[in-house]
Amino acid sequence: MRLAIEAAKFSPADADGLRRCMATFRNEGDLNIYRDKFVGGMTSRGYPADFVERCFEQIKGFGSYGFPESHAASFAKLVYASAWVKCFYPDVFCAALLNSQPMGFYQPAQLVRDAREHGVEVREPDILFSEYDSTLEPASDPSAGLKALRLGLRQVKGFKDDKDRTLTKQIIAARESGARSLQGIAEKAKLSRRALELLAEADAFRSTGLSRREALWAVKGLAPELNAATAAPLMAGLPLFEAAAALPVMNEPQEVTEDYRTYGLSLRRHPCAYFRRALDEKGCAPAKALPTLKDGARVAVAGLVLIRQRPGTAKNVTFLTLEDETGPLNVVIWQRVFEAHRRMVMTSSMLLVKGTIQSESGVIHVVAEGFEDLTPHLAKLRAEPDAEAAGPPPQMRSRVSGRLVRSRDFH
Repeated sequence: MRLAIEAAKFSPADADGLRRCMATFRNEGDLNIYRDKFVGGMTSRGYPADFVERCFEQIKGFGSYGFPESHAASFAKLVYASAWVKCFYPDVFCAALLNSQPMGFYQPAQLVRDAREHGVEVREPDILFSEYDSTLEPASDPSAGLKALRLGLRQVKGFKDDKDRTLTKQIIAARESGARSLQGIAEKAKLSRRALELLAEADAFRSTGLSRREALWAVKGLAPELNAATAAPLMAGLPLFEAAAALPVMNEPQEVTEDYRTYGLSLRRHPCAYFRRALDEKGCAPAKALPTLKDGARVAVAGLVLIRQRPGTAKNVTFLTLEDETGPLNVVIWQRVFEAHRRMVMTSSMLLVKGTIQSESGVIHVVAEGFEDLTPHLAKLRAEPDAEAAGPPPQMRSRVSGRLVRSRDFH
């Protein structure tokens, strides 16, 4: 604006119009409508034509990629403070980001994974210990310099509105009054059937001595029986609750599936770990092996699809972030390849990518050439070789459904 006013003799109003056209995020006009006025104003005052053209081209460039200095300074301060907290207090940093969801670029599963890789002990949502937000607790190792991170009940899918925040306060009050069982907390906190099912499906009653299946079984008949004790006085004092059934134990792949389905991550194992043998047979390299490969080397990789991006300034290039049990990896998809595989790229939850390594200054990408949709393999997590021994789950209507993993898409 200063250049336009001083060198091209723009009025303040015209200079502000030029600024508005440069603001790509507002997209209020075509910058070229000011070209003749800018070029004519500068050349009439004796500036060389080639210099004037260079000035205008710089303004055009700034309109595509520029960032106001005041905003840059503000963001730099936030970035510095955030980086400092993440470096010295990764437990606090992860808890704060989880409690600010939904926001930002990374999903809770990625935030938790990074925290664990930096020494943070993470604990699952639990009816006897969790609050609505994620909190910090004493670590299992007294000498640990970091706190343990307890995931909040807000992490449970379907348990994220103001009513559930109030319900969590009732749960905490019930705990403080001495309730330590599913029945006790349900009675004192006046939990609805919906809340009981959501919490049971998320394995939040394990500290009460109930596995996920046992809690689901108990919840199935708990609500009407609790109501009978108060609404039917003639039944008072009778043993309304039936004896616990001896339910088959869920195997680990089934537990991991339910963890992802009900609260978006698992503290057990990564889903890709169960398919590593099959991925090895397909020639897939794990993410941790990519730094050992040379630039231009051919490679196959596979993982859960976490993020899809197609920025407007990237000239129709699509970027994917995949994750296997060893870490995340980045995939670049040129427009021609994307158009040939659009449906698979945009809908797969687990994807195999074949391509070449692009490595520069420590930044590694896989430039995609072909794909294979591995999403059907995720269904096998419920039918691993030992699944028959685990038996079928209790038949009841699920309150949480959908894909095992949902990507965050920006395009």
